[in-house]
Amino acid sequence: MAGLNAEWALGELRQFLWLSEFNNPNNSTVISGRRSNLNSHEMIAEQAQVVELIFAQVLPRWREDVPSDRNKTVNRWTQHREAASRALAAIQRQEEIRANLGDDAPDLSAASMHAWVWDGARSLWSTGHYRDAVGAAARRVNAEVQNKVGRRDLSEAKLFQSVFSPNPGSATEPRLRIIPDDGGATYKNVHRGALMIADGWFAAVRNPVAHDVGELGENEALEQLAALSMLARWADSATIER
Repeated sequence: MAGLNAEWALGELRQFLWLSEFNNPNNSTVISGRRSNLNSHEMIAEQAQVVELIFAQVLPRWREDVPSDRNKTVNRWTQHREAASRALAAIQRQEEIRANLGDDAPDLSAASMHAWVWDGARSLWSTGHYRDAVGAAARRVNAEVQNKVGRRDLSEAKLFQSVFSPNPGSATEPRLRIIPDDGGATYKNVHRGALMIADGWFAAVRNPVAHDVGELGENEALEQLAALSMLARWADSATIER
C-alpha cells in the first residue's frame, strides 16, 4: 500500500458504506428478499467509481476473492460493501498486521515505478491480468524508446542492443548515454550492464509473456515490472548521441 493516503482512502470507503447502507429489512421497500439502499443508485455509483480505485491498490483481486453470488438476490452493491469492509480493515490494521506477522520490510509500489511502465500496465493490473500487464508495459517502453531515438526498424531486445551499444552513435544509429563518457571504466561498465540487463529481461521475461506461458502471480509480476522500470528510467534520462 505504499504511496496510499490512508486517511483519505478510509474516508472514501466509509462514505461508500454510508451511501450504500441498507434500509431496515422490515421496511416496505423490501421486495422478494431484495434489500434497497438508503441513498440513490446514482449517488452510490459515483462513489463506487472512487472506491474501486482504492480496491485496485488494497485488494487487487477483490472481484474474484469477495463473493458476488448474493448480488442478484440481495442487493446490487453487496460485493462492493464487503470489499469496502475488507479494505477498511486492511488499511486500518496494516501496521499492526505487519508488526505481529514479522514483515516490516519496505513496500514496493507499482505506482512509484517509471511512468512508462506503470501507465502501460495500470488498466490490466487493476483487473488482475498481471501477465498481460507486464506485456503492455513492455510495449509502452519499447514505443517510448523508439520515439526518443527516432527508429521504427528495431524493437525490444534489438532496439536496446543498439541504443546501449558502446559503438559511437550516428545519424542512422543513435545511442543513449546514461552517463557522460569520461574515458573511464565506469562509463563502459554502466552501458555494458544496461545492455546485458535489457537482453536478459526481454529473453527471460518478455518472450514467455508474449507466448502466454502461464499466468503470473502478483509478486512475480511486480518484480518483472521493477526490472523494466529500471531500464525505462535509464532510457528516459539518457542523452542521445548521434
